[in-house]
Amino acid sequence: MRLLNLIAVIILFASCTALKPVIGKQEDAQTSQRSNEPRFIENISTHSSNQHVNIEPFSKYPVDKNIVTKSGNAIEIMNPLQFKYAILMDVPVEELNNSNTKLFGFIEDWYGTPYHFGGSSKDGIDCSAFAGSLMTTVFGIGLPRMAKDQYKVCKRVSKTEMEEGDLVFFHTTRKGISHVGVYLGNNKFVHASLNYGVTISDLSEGYYARKLIAAGRVRQTNTAAVSAN
Repeated sequence: MRLLNLIAVIILFASCTALKPVIGKQEDAQTSQRSNEPRFIENISTHSSNQHVNIEPFSKYPVDKNIVTKSGNAIEIMNPLQFKYAILMDVPVEELNNSNTKLFGFIEDWYGTPYHFGGSSKDGIDCSAFAGSLMTTVFGIGLPRMAKDQYKVCKRVSKTEMEEGDLVFFHTTRKGISHVGVYLGNNKFVHASLNYGVTISDLSEGYYARKLIAAGRVRQTNTAAVSAN
């Protein structure tokens, strides 16, 4: 009897010892699996206790402040309009600086205003009135009222020499100058379009590429002389 009990104890001990590595491996696998599962922080809410959270509009932040990174590099805070018009002009936002803000602000204020021949208000404006208002407000340069007269006060520049603020002239409905816009850069210009109102277009577009007559750079001294005649 004692021999049988001794044999039973030996068998039981051997079986427990053999099972330990298996059980251990199973526990390790379960622990590893739990560590790879997403873990959540309890008692944290993504909702504010207030019904409305007031967030300052991005436009209220000053344009000329800098953020200094740990490496010592300064990153300029760009005006929201600069991001928008960088997209419209298809240029990197870094190419637009704070000096463009007044120009983009003017365009934004008028963007989408319908075209109206002879008009000069937000109810409707024509191309020469828009170009004249932009040049006066943004660049401090006065222009004659009509596009053909605006053409006369410009110094001609080639397409490769065009700069922001140059005028671009087209023949759209008849011979001679019948349409004008203001060049922005990267082949883009802003104008009061017959179909879309105040908008930004591309000089390489088929229609405008065919209708473009010339580009010109206007100086205040020239406009004053013409206005006096």
